[in-house]
Amino acid sequence: MTTFASARQCCLLSILAVLAELGYVPFSKAGAELLFEVVSRAYERTSPIVTTNLPFEAWPEVCGGERLTGAILDRLTHRVHILEANGESYRLRDSKRRLKATKA
Repeated sequence: MTTFASARQCCLLSILAVLAELGYVPFSKAGAELLFEVVSRAYERTSPIVTTNLPFEAWPEVCGGERLTGAILDRLTHRVHILEANGESYRLRDSKRRLKATKA
């Protein structure tokens, strides 16, 4: 588990921050506030990479409110390149293929 102090220190020392599968599990209030703190400290100091399967409209449900979500997205989306990958999940495709192979 990441503590506030270690997350803050990590952001100050890093040039790249990776937030993988953001939104897979909703944040607690403290977790959303920690995310905001990390994103705010990293803002224009590091290069963030965020992976998620959620559209921006769904983020308030994960981050616990529109105000905090707006502040997080404002910092994450300033001077950003958004790469959207649509299509079949490779994990699901591989699982289906393995299932077919075991039945054959």
